[in-house]
Amino acid sequence: MITERVQEGRRFGHRARLALTPAQVRLVDAQAHAARATWNLVHDFWTMTPKCRRSLRAADEAIRQARKEIDWLAVLPAQAAQAVLKTYHQAWKNCWEGRADEPNFKARFRTVMSVDIPQGRDLQIKRVHRRWGMVNIPKVGRIRFRWTKDLPVGKYADKDNRITGARLVKDALGWHIAFRVQTLEPRPEPHQGPEVGIDAGVNLPLALSDGNHRDHGRPPRLSDGTADRDKWLNPDEKARLLCLERRAAHRRSFRERGEKTSRRLHNTYDQIKRLRATATRRATDWQHRTTTELARTYGVIVVEKLDIPNMVKSARGTTDKPGKNVAQKSGLNRSISQEAWGRTVTMLTYKAARHGGTLHKVPAPNTSLRCSACGFITPGSREDQATFVCKNPDCGWSGNADHNAARNILHLHRMGHALIPAAGRAVVRRSRGVEPATAR
Repeated sequence: MITERVQEGRRFGHRARLALTPAQVRLVDAQAHAARATWNLVHDFWTMTPKCRRSLRAADEAIRQARKEIDWLAVLPAQAAQAVLKTYHQAWKNCWEGRADEPNFKARFRTVMSVDIPQGRDLQIKRVHRRWGMVNIPKVGRIRFRWTKDLPVGKYADKDNRITGARLVKDALGWHIAFRVQTLEPRPEPHQGPEVGIDAGVNLPLALSDGNHRDHGRPPRLSDGTADRDKWLNPDEKARLLCLERRAAHRRSFRERGEKTSRRLHNTYDQIKRLRATATRRATDWQHRTTTELARTYGVIVVEKLDIPNMVKSARGTTDKPGKNVAQKSGLNRSISQEAWGRTVTMLTYKAARHGGTLHKVPAPNTSLRCSACGFITPGSREDQATFVCKNPDCGWSGNADHNAARNILHLHRMGHALIPAAGRAVVRRSRGVEPATAR
């Protein structure tokens, strides 16, 4: 008897680095500036037009007329201009539904440069050899890109497995292309791996309840106790970054108030951005590798339900009520932001589902204060940030504080304390006689 596995559709993005010639860089830059200007023109048209006369048809006609009369707007392909209009309208929908703020004006130096290619058939992707592929960009030509993932192109493409579009994005390291991929894959079998609780920390990035912790080997703090904001850079890169920051401060001191930034200062800023982007890419790469390994190893992954924006709020306070330990809280906030806990949970969510596993979230209060051996909260057990010693006379368990929190997280899931969505809100199930947790 042959059992057919259920197929399910999957949509994901794949980002690859482009290898552009100087002439191609100028063409893509011109398209990106035209796309940004089109957004600003649509924004002005939409906000200045009375509500009774606003419509997508009127905005579309205005875009077509502008592309006929202005040459530098015509360098943007017509379909890319239509994508700008659709994106702008979707931004207003997100605002009306309460998911985002109102769309606003896009400034030249504070906006990510991007160009949308909505039709996948225009790309004409072809693999050249093992490391490189070729893609067609409208009004630019054939461009090489780094081939790091098998894509459904050529004879492997059909109506269920294909590339539906792409987007060109520029960051500090250059231009990249993000493909929108649609595939039909067999539904994964339920993962038979063990359960694990994971606690995200600063000293220990990912502490696991079974003791197989994941550490990137980069200390979060310097020898003087301050947070290391450049821990993903090697010593030579750190020295280079310090030199560039001093050079930027020196050149900025000669700029008068209201005066435009010089090209030299912009060049220094670009070099600083490239080093920052390199550090961010290394951190993201470690997260991808680690979360993939965890999703392949464990069938049930349990994490905390954290309110990260509230955790990284400043302790500065107000003029009437100034805060305490502002510098220490600022360093802690910077360390939390560098670890990117939210991005780690997002990766674990979709990777666990891809491998047949599940991810659960439990309440965060008291997971780091409760002893995982006896279950009691005893004052003074948390001696410092890294060590937990239970002060209960009948227990006396000691160990890493993050490991203790990971064990508590797994215990909460097994006891049925997971957050269960009901009627649009989170409900916490608590056993009878268990003291409600009020503070982490």
